[in-house]
Amino acid sequence: MSNKTRQVINSVYAPAPIGPYSQAILVDGTLYVSGQIALVATTGALCDEGVEAETEQVLKNIGYVLAAADMNFSHVVKCSIFIKNMGDFQKINAIYAKYFKENPPARETVEVSALPKNVSVEISCIAVK
Repeated sequence: MSNKTRQVINSVYAPAPIGPYSQAILVDGTLYVSGQIALVATTGALCDEGVEAETEQVLKNIGYVLAAADMNFSHVVKCSIFIKNMGDFQKINAIYAKYFKENPPARETVEVSALPKNVSVEISCIAVK
């Protein structure tokens, strides 16, 4: 990466990483946001009031990381959604749609057997300035 700029992006409003990774990395105008779960940064508590509330918190956390890079949801070009139960797809999708009203990004949604801290949903994304 000798000709590329690489900057670690962190937001105090999003939960601190729970492992050896950064909240996001910005490389030449492209932001790679690590998977976010429904942790509340101010309390360290997990939002566990149902899959809709979890999804809302996850997207708020992504928004905080985007803002730390002077971006917002309109800059997102790709999302990856990991869910424990495909039966929750419509509930998650309804919350997700509130954040991507126009020109939604490309995405995939994958059912997985487990997620960190036993959450129901995790979302990562790529954004471009």
